Amino acid sequence: MTNFVLVAGAWLGAWAWDEVAAELRSAGHDVHPLTLSGLAEKQGVPAGQQTHVQDIVGEVERLDLRGVVLVGHSYSGIPVGQAAELIGDRLRRVVFVDSNVPVDGETFLSGWPSDSVREAITAGGGFWPPLPAPEYAGQELTDEQIARIVDGSTPHPGATLTEPAVLTRSLGDLPATYIKCLLDDDEPMPAAAELLKSEHWELVEMDTGHLPMFSRPRELARILHESAAGS
Repeated sequence: MTNFVLVAGAWLGAWAWDEVAAELRSAGHDVHPLTLSGLAEKQGVPAGQQTHVQDIVGEVERLDLRGVVLVGHSYSGIPVGQAAELIGDRLRRVVFVDSNVPVDGETFLSGWPSDSVREAITAGGGFWPPLPAPEYAGQELTDEQIARIVDGSTPHPGATLTEPAVLTRSLGDLPATYIKCLLDDDEPMPAAAELLKSEHWELVEMDTGHLPMFSRPRELARILHESAAGS
């Protein structure tokens, strides 16, 4: 049995993991999907990036979890990666699902090719507006799944994207799995590619889009199960 803490990416809450969580629970694991401050049912809670880090650390400590596999999708790989080093020997493994990874002193937007997100945050009153339905085309999602994602998405607190990550050691020292979703892009981002050179990291590829918790929940749950078993 493994304690999974699942954290979805920008705009999403714990609800995004419903199908994956059900699969993992049926395999005998304890599963704790987490909504970050300012999102979904926690809308209105002020949040910066370190708030999100503490959301994750606080949940692990509040529930006194051991043998933890932290799972971060997309944006949430940044706070999950920072939380992974802060929970110490409670950590079993960290899994990055087609995600950003934290780099000390850099933000989610470091290296972003344009100012479009910053401009969107300014126009959105300090929040990154959710994507419209057409932006989810080509990601192996049904119309019903896209509608569910769009209807469930909430504006993302902009400060979490513009504040720098804080790390005290290399993430390459932690046991980790990086799941690359090939329909989104066939190569991990440079920071993740560098970390994958570590003997403690493994790469798993999924032939699906950027939201495998919707497009391939059973396959994603199997990969998470196998990652924990191999720790």
